[in-house]
Amino acid sequence: MIRIAMLGCGQVAAAHARRLRRHRRDVSLAFASRDLAKAEALRARVDGVRAFGSYAEAINSPEVDVIAVLTPPHLHKELTLAALAAGKHVLVEKPAFPTAADVDVVVAAAARAGKHVFVAENYFYKPSLRRLRALIADRVVGDVVFVHVNAIKRQAATGDWREQPELALGGALYEGGIHWVDFVANLGLEVERVHGFRPAGPAGALERSMMIGIDYREGATGMLSTSWEVPSTARGLRLSKIYGRAGTITFESNGLWILVRGRKTRFYLPGLRDLAGYRAMFDDFVRAWKAGAEPQLTLARARRDLAIVEAAYATAGTGQVIPS
Repeated sequence: MIRIAMLGCGQVAAAHARRLRRHRRDVSLAFASRDLAKAEALRARVDGVRAFGSYAEAINSPEVDVIAVLTPPHLHKELTLAALAAGKHVLVEKPAFPTAADVDVVVAAAARAGKHVFVAENYFYKPSLRRLRALIADRVVGDVVFVHVNAIKRQAATGDWREQPELALGGALYEGGIHWVDFVANLGLEVERVHGFRPAGPAGALERSMMIGIDYREGATGMLSTSWEVPSTARGLRLSKIYGRAGTITFESNGLWILVRGRKTRFYLPGLRDLAGYRAMFDDFVRAWKAGAEPQLTLARARRDLAIVEAAYATAGTGQVIPS
């Protein structure tokens, strides 16, 4: 039995607890909050085994094997290092850490502890992404020329920690955008260079829209547009495209469907039962915990995603000015 303690008892903890029910023969769940009553309420609601009244109590408990860090991002690094020092495996929500350099610190701590750190990046496990990787590898549209990924939607965060820079770490490319950064970096094409573009917004506020230009090592170029403040049609349905020299792949960004027109014409419904990839993610995590092995989404991949985010922010606004 893998004994997991979740630090933080909000919506994410409740959702992950529901997703782990299918692994109840292998996993038991405990919950920790700085408010014991809140932890106990969630424990009772999802049939957990124990509630803790502090994060430190859960981290140091001999009844816990894995610490799941589900707090706002500013606490991720501190709690991950504390859990590793206590001899626990760690599952940390995305964005995992503030910077790519922080991943290096965590990797060293994990090596000293002989434990693994898993990043809960479910987009890596999306059925649509697996299908797109296979289509690109099979060259159904020939050499890829352009990748256009549309991740534009409106998502309210009023009064949430996501509106507080000291808690959220960053804006459009962190809490939501990191998903899409991982998506464009795992299409089977290797990201070589990126350039960020930031639309003008209210002074002093976290930006809610960003665009990233991408050069892939294989020769393709890409563009990721991500926003939390622009309405999208049909309640979030969006179209993205991959253009090749022998055809095009059009796909609904969330993963509902994929249409290929190239060396063959096909229509796919990649995986409606696991559209967001959570089932495949936890299947992989439970397998890895039982085997004492790394998951498919390694810390090296998570580090690369953060490096892309940092490079995008660093280069935003540094383009050449065209004289009027």
